[in-house]
Amino acid sequence: MFDKILIANRGEIALRVIRAAREMGIATVAVHSTADSDAMHVRMADESVCIGPPPGNQSYLSVPAIISACEITGAQAIHPGYGFLSENAGFVQIVEDHGITFIGPSAEHIRIMGDKITAKDTAKELGIPVVPGSDGGVADVAEARRVGEHIGYPVIIKATAGGGGRGMKVARNAKEMEHAFSTARSEAKAAFGNDEVYIEKYLTTPRHIEIQVFGDGKGNAVHLGERDCSLQRRHQKVFEEAPGPCITPEERARIGKICADAVARINYIGAGTVEFLYENGEFYFIEMNTRLQVEHPVTEGIFGVDLVREQIRVAAGLPMSFTQDDLQINGHAIEVRINAEKLPNFSPCPGKITAYHAPGGLGVRMDSALYTGYSIPPYYDSLIAKLIVQGRDRPEALARLQRALSELIVDGIDTTVPLFHALLQEPDVQSGTYNIHWLERWLAENLAD
Repeated sequence: MFDKILIANRGEIALRVIRAAREMGIATVAVHSTADSDAMHVRMADESVCIGPPPGNQSYLSVPAIISACEITGAQAIHPGYGFLSENAGFVQIVEDHGITFIGPSAEHIRIMGDKITAKDTAKELGIPVVPGSDGGVADVAEARRVGEHIGYPVIIKATAGGGGRGMKVARNAKEMEHAFSTARSEAKAAFGNDEVYIEKYLTTPRHIEIQVFGDGKGNAVHLGERDCSLQRRHQKVFEEAPGPCITPEERARIGKICADAVARINYIGAGTVEFLYENGEFYFIEMNTRLQVEHPVTEGIFGVDLVREQIRVAAGLPMSFTQDDLQINGHAIEVRINAEKLPNFSPCPGKITAYHAPGGLGVRMDSALYTGYSIPPYYDSLIAKLIVQGRDRPEALARLQRALSELIVDGIDTTVPLFHALLQEPDVQSGTYNIHWLERWLAENLAD
């Protein structure tokens, strides 16, 4: 086992890794920008190293600075958290070349799954069901129209190097294709430096279902059920739950086994998430995230496992501490992502926290790096907290979430907490009968964006 690990991240996910490491008796190193000198992850780690000025590309994305911090402190492994360098295959290769262990998948697997076309082809080869679409990238509008006619409209044009909803446009007919195609390419070029796009059938009322998988890198893998992440704004998840309210035990077992068998075949190591659109009882592969997900706590809640601990174990060469037969669902868990944003237009709202009180009680978990007096910097993602609740069933989890939200105090800035108070009053949310388009429509009707 490692004596010391470095966390190449910030905020609540850095704290999450520090806590798991501390329980395992492992020392931790926090890295930080000058803007994060007083951040909670810096205060809680055993050591800290300043790696640059506030902009992410000069600090948290600076590979030389992170490698240097490892060498200075003697850290034997790096945990990337999520975001930043967590799915950067080049970074993983450099880490390994320096004799440091990367706590996550191999550079090869990150590279394969990082390109949407290669990922889709790989999924097909591994027996994972995929959305009908183009065979690889689409070169021009004429080819795009041919694909649209072949698979049927509506279609969605996606950036091959995409993420976060950027470089994605819907064409509902041939007339809309030219504008959608050119816009998607332009966005992809601006966001990722790569304007290649591909086309898929656009499902009209799907849910977003993702399967948590975990492998030991030696041909053994398990699945830990699904998460329903269908409540989204601009392709960004805001409300996640497990198990999914629309998935039957038979469907869970079927798609879970397909995903676990697939990652076992490629000797995948660590945590991964296979994401699907789900409609009319069928699953359609979207992508695979080769990292820990923001919403991993809901899976931990219903299975009673520590996914970060398992990541560290398998990276150190130890076996997983559970088998598929050990994994039994217990209850229902929900997570809401609380952002420092001002409603109704969701504009970022950095500033000083004048008062902070986290909710507590049975079945309540608060993953946050906030504290009274902390100043949220304007340079990073606006996610400031994740409130996770667990109950014996979904109605109890919803009631617990409502109670916990009423206890939460975050003064000094605006947050998205009022959004969740409102959503919990909606019959469709209470019953779990929503799809990935539901929240956008609700916001259009209830909030002037």
